[in-house]
Amino acid sequence: MPSGRLGIGVDIGSTATKVAMVDAAGELVRTELMPTGFSSVDAAERARAAMEACKGERYLSTLDPRVVATGYGRVAVPYADKVVTEITCHGRGAARLFGPGGTVIDVGGQDTKVIRLRGGRVFKFVMNDKCAAGTGRFLEVMADRLGVSHDELAALARAGEPTQISSMCTVFAESEVISLVGRGEPRENIARGVIESVVGRVAALVGSAGGMAPYYLTGGLCDNEYVVERLGEKLGAPVTTCPEARYAGALGAALMALELG
Repeated sequence: MPSGRLGIGVDIGSTATKVAMVDAAGELVRTELMPTGFSSVDAAERARAAMEACKGERYLSTLDPRVVATGYGRVAVPYADKVVTEITCHGRGAARLFGPGGTVIDVGGQDTKVIRLRGGRVFKFVMNDKCAAGTGRFLEVMADRLGVSHDELAALARAGEPTQISSMCTVFAESEVISLVGRGEPRENIARGVIESVVGRVAALVGSAGGMAPYYLTGGLCDNEYVVERLGEKLGAPVTTCPEARYAGALGAALMALELG
């Protein structure tokens, strides 16, 4: 069991809610992941229930925890001691995971953020338009349209030839995919076009932020090896990630919670 105060970060995103707990030394001791669902308020209560379940492990009952909320639904966390913007929290969490400098690329459910770090702090950031196609939600919609999972979409894309999908809006891009299906375009080619569309838009966003290597990927696509590979090729430098990077926002919030009096 960790000693000293516990810091807890609750990151309520548009698609997923993440909880991270760190001990007094800032070491990650526990994570929780759950779908946000239709209500951020409900997601906050489910996050509370997950934390309460830790009482059996004596995390919460003995360590006087502090809670910082962040993300899309951060204002819906009534038990938070402080609310902090997701840009700040993602930057802090990524700096802990990867190092104090570089470019953090966070592909979320509804938006994509590019954060430049300097000395472990946010130096500059840009976000895409929430209607743009370079998001996790876009991949989810297209995978559903093709009747495959995310992993299957990536596997198909590896075997396909690029097919252009040009629409910036997810709704219009879905219409393009429907037309391609109707014309008999192989699923492999459509899958390749979908992923190329996402990584191309993300790479363009990185360029608009003046992003420079090293590059780090956070968010829900951390475990999609093909996306990581193609994004690195688009950027001309490797993209580093890890399973914990999905929790970068919650981790940053937890680290900030440790600093509360």
